[in-house]
Amino acid sequence: MTPDQKFARWIKLSMLVFVMIFSYFIFADFNMPLTQQAMATRDVTKVAPRVNGHIVTINVENNQSVRKGDILFYIDPTPYQLNVEKAALNLEQTRKSNAELDAALVAAAADVKAAGIIAQQKQADAERVNSLFESHGVSRQKKDSLDSEATAAKASLLASKARLKELRVRRGELDESNVNLRLAQNQLKQAKLNLSYTQVRAEQDGTVTNLQLQAGAYATAGQPLLALVSSELDIIADFREKSSRRAVNGSRALVAFDGEPGQLYQAQIASKDAGVSVGQFDANGLLATPTESNRWVRDAQRMRLHLNLEVPYPDALPSGAQATVQLLPDSTLLSWFASTQIRILSYLHYIY
Repeated sequence: MTPDQKFARWIKLSMLVFVMIFSYFIFADFNMPLTQQAMATRDVTKVAPRVNGHIVTINVENNQSVRKGDILFYIDPTPYQLNVEKAALNLEQTRKSNAELDAALVAAAADVKAAGIIAQQKQADAERVNSLFESHGVSRQKKDSLDSEATAAKASLLASKARLKELRVRRGELDESNVNLRLAQNQLKQAKLNLSYTQVRAEQDGTVTNLQLQAGAYATAGQPLLALVSSELDIIADFREKSSRRAVNGSRALVAFDGEPGQLYQAQIASKDAGVSVGQFDANGLLATPTESNRWVRDAQRMRLHLNLEVPYPDALPSGAQATVQLLPDSTLLSWFASTQIRILSYLHYIY
């Protein structure tokens, strides 16, 4: 065989290998989708105090695991303890004021009763004098005097009733549903609640990370002071749109982390995001901005899938760890090819 014939054979063989590899990638991309755009994520909670004050004690260290309800740090409770005492004194004063109003109500009721008796007596006297006046038995001066006294007695009765009504309104309900009493109790509860907020607790299980807090620092309500990384692991994988169209909740997958080449973890698709940021538009009053591209074949859009490992990861996998995700087809043969494919790629990622 001449050198030219050998070269031509190598060319044909190379073209055949290229066509075979290209065909495999097309076939695999359609039947065994795989993405290297995947990572392990954990929810990160920004811990912020609910009250202001100086930090007096820090109970945790950086990268320390905590449980829900554990105290992370203390804020100086002194001003909040004083507020509790003040609210308790206000509640006591409210009860005393209510007792004073109760006594005033009794006195006002007695005044109304007495004024009613007097008004009734004065009215009877005036009516008798009016009868005598008609028969010329008394003078007009006497008649006018008793009429005035009867009118004054009625006015006094009305004033006593108004005073009694005013006291009843001020007193309100006579039991624990009294408005003034409920307001004072509410202030006491709020003061105690603010005092409890001086103990800043973990709202979930997780790990304290990037701790920069020092005792003596001033904490502002609502201002995050440390991050708490959740212990719950979430695997996110960004697949090309055409590759993710067959993925449904419960579909099987394999996950390989860059830190463990060749180690495959069984997983299931938990959910699929409803959209991506490029599909979100703000109502900002501006005109639309059409997408411009000079490429003949545009870049594929990627959609995000969320996966759960069937077996918990044995170690504390950090949030942001890179991974490769392989969707598994139903066919046993294709599943074998898929597992081989991701295993080889995991070694390549580790080397590279």
